[in-house]
Amino acid sequence: MTLDPLAAFRLDDKVAIVTGASAGLGARFARVLDGAGAKVVLVARRLERLEALAYELGDALAVQCDLSKSDELDVVVERTLERYARVDVLVNNAGMVDAEPALEEPLETFRQVIDVNLVAPFALAQRAARAMLADERGGAIVNIASVLGLVGVGQIPQAGYAASKGGIVNLTRELSAQWSRKGVRVNAIAPGWFESEMTEDMFAEESGHKWVQRRAPIARHGREGELDGALLFLASDASSYVTGHILAVDGGWTSV
Repeated sequence: MTLDPLAAFRLDDKVAIVTGASAGLGARFARVLDGAGAKVVLVARRLERLEALAYELGDALAVQCDLSKSDELDVVVERTLERYARVDVLVNNAGMVDAEPALEEPLETFRQVIDVNLVAPFALAQRAARAMLADERGGAIVNIASVLGLVGVGQIPQAGYAASKGGIVNLTRELSAQWSRKGVRVNAIAPGWFESEMTEDMFAEESGHKWVQRRAPIARHGREGELDGALLFLASDASSYVTGHILAVDGGWTSV
């Protein structure tokens, strides 16, 4: 019998929720999971964009949700179960930044970033895990952290974002410790510098590109598609013996 080493990366008939799916990395993640066979639930505030992507993918569900509102989080899992009767994968991708010096940042802004980037992912993971644990097949949660959750930078000041992503890193470990024995694996991807809506201002200037080139051993920012493999690995059975892991995809940023 011929061995198919790629079979474990398939997600045929599995159901994956992706937050922040209206643009950027989230939309790419949705397309990747769909391409691997999953039925994808697209979650974000911009419904028109979600519906356009859902139409492109075919068997996908668009769910409008403001992650800062806890009552709307219940709707995400409820509508997923109504449509597909199961939840296999959750990708906690949605987030916001606070690019201003810590000495000047309003406390309310800091709180808002923590709420969207850390509290909401926990709340959604909690709801998804309950559905996964009710199904003996279990599931996989992939949190999108950041290199700023692993190291400080300072030159691009965003204390709330760094604090929230550091929280996601250790939340990933703790949820893994609590849920893995029951069948829900929890891991995280810590991307380096990628072009997205969040980094649009940074990469609008040549100085932003040059700064990353000087700091990253690979000497460039990440390109579209360079998170695909990490996502599929952690979302699929290819990582069935991996949990509580933070996978940095950062061009070597955190290695030096």
